[in-house]
Amino acid sequence: MFEGMDMSKMADMMKDLQSKATEMEEQSKNISMTAKAGGGMVEVTANGANEITDISIADSLLDDKSSLQILLMSAMNEVLKMVEDNKKSQAMGMMGGINPFNMK
Repeated sequence: MFEGMDMSKMADMMKDLQSKATEMEEQSKNISMTAKAGGGMVEVTANGANEITDISIADSLLDDKSSLQILLMSAMNEVLKMVEDNKKSQAMGMMGGINPFNMK
């Protein structure tokens, strides 16, 4: 199965991939994504490292705890999904189209 493969080249490729992954991870901290819920009454912003960096809540929601909780969960789930999709997209680009996630 591995006949004719130069294992030193394979090791170099793996080091290069590791380096690119580390670089991508650092760059992801500079990426910002925002999801809105309730027609923009709640906005949650996260960076590419899955860190919530900002939350904006309309004053009118401050008296309605139940609605606030629902809208916060919705916006947070959406922004975290956006971050995950972005990571998968970057990984696909880094791997030259090889699809380890079975994305369609």
